Amino acid sequence: MSAPAYAYVPGRTQRHPEGAFDAIRATAEPEPLASEALRTGLDWIDAGYFWEAHEVLEPVWMALPDGPARTGVQALIQLANAGLKARMARPAAALRLCDIAARLIVEAAPFAPPARPSGWFTLRLEAIREGAVQMQKSAI
Repeated sequence: MSAPAYAYVPGRTQRHPEGAFDAIRATAEPEPLASEALRTGLDWIDAGYFWEAHEVLEPVWMALPDGPARTGVQALIQLANAGLKARMARPAAALRLCDIAARLIVEAAPFAPPARPSGWFTLRLEAIREGAVQMQKSAI
């Protein structure tokens, strides 16, 4: 699926219309890890559409049974949440969510985001963390 026309940032941009992502969300079943929803969520994290990524990753997480894959998708959702909080200029919240995402991805082993190079998660996480730390430093 193509990227949304804009990234929704609460308090800054207009929220997407209700149901805008329902077609993608519906692809989470019956094969969540092979779904368009998962691929789109990863692509949108890469592109900085953090709220939108959360929206399409949530049904993937809900469709999975307890286990490493479910925990891994939960880590992806928290990564997207961290990116959103950083974009909202809430560095403390972004850092807290980075810590949660990092813990979850360790718990999720051997899960790795599909169709992404080794280290992708860590690179994304550290980019968000570094941006949040810089935000905190500039506020002092």
